[in-house]
Amino acid sequence: MSEEFEIRNKVAESGLVNFDLTTLLPKGERKGIDLKDFLFQEMILKEKDFREKVDRINVEEYKDAYIYIYNSVDTIIPLWAYFVLTAKLTDVAKKIVFGSREDLEVILMHNAIQTYDFEEMRGKRVLVKGCSDKEIPENAYIELVEQLKPIVKSLMFGEACSNVPIVKN
Repeated sequence: MSEEFEIRNKVAESGLVNFDLTTLLPKGERKGIDLKDFLFQEMILKEKDFREKVDRINVEEYKDAYIYIYNSVDTIIPLWAYFVLTAKLTDVAKKIVFGSREDLEVILMHNAIQTYDFEEMRGKRVLVKGCSDKEIPENAYIELVEQLKPIVKSLMFGEACSNVPIVKN
């Protein structure tokens, strides 16, 4: 019995568009700046000392980096301090935010999703990849659904062999 078997990729033939959210992750180094390092005895912000420490920052260390500014000690930081520090780094950094590394990633993904052209997915069946070796903020998936729901024929989450239907228009 000699039957020929044709191996077909039914996923490829289905017209399914696979979308990997990690492709939107901005590339570049992430660096944190802890404001406690600019405080007198890690407790008090003295304007003169603070400005001197900011002036001594080697801006080249932050060139093309994504920077998150945070404060790991329980002290009040006047708002002008953020202005001074940001003004020092804004010409070299790609982005500066206040908050944790996670807060930075949420903002970066928000910007990436808001500026991405999803038009190529209009009227298509879209599968958003579920597994990744890179960490994606949960909020990115929420924003992605907001962008895709009005334009796609159907939206699924997971892998081609095992997906969860989300939207069917």
